[in-house]
Amino acid sequence: AAALDAPRFLLGRMWGEKTPVVRLEARFDPAVAGALENAGQTIEWHPLPYADGFGHAGALLRESGGQVAAAHDPRADGGAAGV
Repeated sequence: AAALDAPRFLLGRMWGEKTPVVRLEARFDPAVAGALENAGQTIEWHPLPYADGFGHAGALLRESGGQVAAAHDPRADGGAAGV
């Protein structure tokens, strides 16, 4: 669940752009952004803390005893349940 909740980034160009940039969700650590800029990357901040365009994910884990754990991405509608 923590991995699904972690801030995300996108690297590349959007339609019509000539230069690739690193796009960061608003919750990203500013120190990481600074280090990327110091390394020569162009940074763009997305205004939302959970940006729909940064992807969607879900996860299920079945443990050896049969117990199921599930999580869903807060960037999308949906849910997770083990049956």
